[in-house]
Amino acid sequence: MKTHPPLALLIFIAMASPLALNAFVPAMPDAAQALGTDNATIQLTFTLYLLTLALGQLISGQLGDYFGRRPVLLCGFGLHVLGSLVAALAGTVEVLIVGRILQALGGSTAMALARTILLDVHGREGAAGRMGYLVMAIALAQAIAPAVGGLLNLWTGWYSIFYLSVVMGSLVWLVALKFLPETCHQRSSSIRPVAVLRSYLLVLGTARYRGYVFSTTALACAFYLFVGSAPYLVVGPLEGNSAQFGFWFLTISFSFLLGSFLATRLANHFSMDQVLLSGNLLALTGAGLLLGFYLVSGLTFASLFLPMALLVLGRGLSQPNAQTAAISSTQGAAGTASGMMGFIQLLTGSLLAQSVPWFMAMDVGWIFVGILLATLLAIATHYYGWKQPRPAI
Repeated sequence: MKTHPPLALLIFIAMASPLALNAFVPAMPDAAQALGTDNATIQLTFTLYLLTLALGQLISGQLGDYFGRRPVLLCGFGLHVLGSLVAALAGTVEVLIVGRILQALGGSTAMALARTILLDVHGREGAAGRMGYLVMAIALAQAIAPAVGGLLNLWTGWYSIFYLSVVMGSLVWLVALKFLPETCHQRSSSIRPVAVLRSYLLVLGTARYRGYVFSTTALACAFYLFVGSAPYLVVGPLEGNSAQFGFWFLTISFSFLLGSFLATRLANHFSMDQVLLSGNLLALTGAGLLLGFYLVSGLTFASLFLPMALLVLGRGLSQPNAQTAAISSTQGAAGTASGMMGFIQLLTGSLLAQSVPWFMAMDVGWIFVGILLATLLAIATHYYGWKQPRPAI
């Protein structure tokens, strides 16, 4: 077996969970109607997916440090495929929610361990550019998933979206079984609860780590506020359908893809912090335009999606650098650091996503205000982390 896993394999591993998460988003209003439930309940299939990803990354990161990356990742993908099948066969919203939770619990291993494996193999500087390719894979999944999910929903029904995840997850699992080597050569000595808690507290005690994590979390929150509200805005005030949402969402996803690609190119010419700052400033500009267009001219497809595309272009630039900088700011236990970062990001995002119906009941403008505040927070917390001393080698 090869000592280094193929980068292409890590890319496909990283794509599985965002594909499962985002393909169902445009079908949520129709699934709510088919299952006889309301928007707040069907929103739980998105919110609990994010929350489970958050909790799962804490578990998978720690287990990856103790048992190794390979067995944890293979078990996780098996669970992801099982959850996809449960969701595809769901006849009630409760069963659908259970399937989504299982999907997310398995998919969390990919999100936590793909980043960690890169650092295992290539180190801090070597992983910086490659991390951009990993984020590009997530962007590509986000680009394809809503369009494909929207079309599948119109053609064959929402349940067919989950059969797509069954097929994709099974193929990735088989390839990983054959080609994924073990990359963790310095195992954690214990997974006792007290030791686990101490490990996480040690990671959180690093000020530089906190700054970078909160910066990438803030931009993620801006994205989750948007993606949690946009499907209902499209089928409601804009009088569109799931396919229109999917195709307009391509502008956002390909902006993320472009930003991630630029991050890999700029890594050879600028420092991580310089690229990260430029991305955060682009995101701030997009958030300002989104709120400004809404206040001046109201809601249209262009005024909703195009400013957000600019924000996500900035996120594509900043996210791989922020994640690499955060994980490398701690001494050892890269899986723990990666898992904690994912936990913080997704826990915050899930809480905001479930609050979307409440914000929309007041006024859509509050969602856009929240997005703007999130980009300002990203800039402030990045500056805080940037100015902290680097860890001793």
